[in-house]
Amino acid sequence: MKIGLLGFGVVGRGVYDITADMEDIQVAKVVCLENVELPDAEVTKDFQSVLNDDTIDTVVEAMGGLHPAYEFVRAAIEAGKNIVTSNKALVCSFYDELLPLAESKGVQFRCTAAVGGGIGWLSELERSRRVQPIERVGGIMNGTCNYILDSMTRLGLGYDEALKQAQQLGYAEAKPATDVEGIDTWHKVILSSNIAFGISLDTATVPVAGISKITAADVAAFTERGYTCKLISTGKSLNGKYTAYVQPTLVKAGQPEAAVPSNFNLITLDGKYSGRMSFFGQGAGRYPTAYNVVQDCKDLLAGKGFYSPYGPKAAAVNDEKLTYYVRGTKDAWLEAHTAENWGDAVLTRPVTVDEIHAWLKNNDGAFIAAIAEDAL
Repeated sequence: MKIGLLGFGVVGRGVYDITADMEDIQVAKVVCLENVELPDAEVTKDFQSVLNDDTIDTVVEAMGGLHPAYEFVRAAIEAGKNIVTSNKALVCSFYDELLPLAESKGVQFRCTAAVGGGIGWLSELERSRRVQPIERVGGIMNGTCNYILDSMTRLGLGYDEALKQAQQLGYAEAKPATDVEGIDTWHKVILSSNIAFGISLDTATVPVAGISKITAADVAAFTERGYTCKLISTGKSLNGKYTAYVQPTLVKAGQPEAAVPSNFNLITLDGKYSGRMSFFGQGAGRYPTAYNVVQDCKDLLAGKGFYSPYGPKAAAVNDEKLTYYVRGTKDAWLEAHTAENWGDAVLTRPVTVDEIHAWLKNNDGAFIAAIAEDAL
């Protein structure tokens, strides 16, 4: 396999390092804007040199972002080249376009590192769904949010202090909105649900709430009552109906999610026969992420393309009812649905996921956290 590597940042450099001594995989060209010199690969700023090179059969996209990553990946598929990418935003945003295109062009497409970094979560979903229906996927999918929440809970830090520490350690970006507002997790649970359930979720029907409004007082209130707050993603399939959402969630001490430390992930599937299986590990980082990119390249060599057939479009229907902690805003709707007061916050009577998220859109200064079904 000869690779055209797009991007030479954290993940791209890791892919190059891991494949350096492999006989069956070679990085032939690297497309990046920096002036880099490599002993055994051509470095160029011109993507066309990869596109027009007939000896390159696989393009590994490690640029991140939507543009020009989308244009490059689409052009590579059109040119008959296989694709491996770690870009969850790209795959999620253009799922309905790139997957059918790859199938029509007879090329292979894999993206294991897009969810869970080095955990190999999507490839395990692939193995599991071969022999059983998957009923539920989700969990802790973002290391930045978990680090912030863990630091606030264990160390008593405020949100701003915990975020600053995460940035200093390289766990959070200088502009962390994609992580802390839940968008990164949102992309990951949509992609996971698509593969687990054999569908293409309508992204507009999947609500998301992040952690940027949480305070030390919120965390203290949770701890006092035996709860730990985590950003949890959920995707479910039941009798042809699909549920998917992302939101802060209160879990009881002693639950596996409550114990996940620092920037680690814990991603779970529930299968008809296997029951619950959880996967714990680093959700990011140069070599953990690059490891799964290279694993995908090995899978392509073995003739393994995408994890599941491209499925029909489906809307998420989030009508299950949960109890919510709500703090920051009070109005007539919230007062009508209040069960009890928690200091400056309230605990709601059970309301649907869609209902509370619709309310939150009009009250963006509020913070919400669901109480897990098994934590009441």
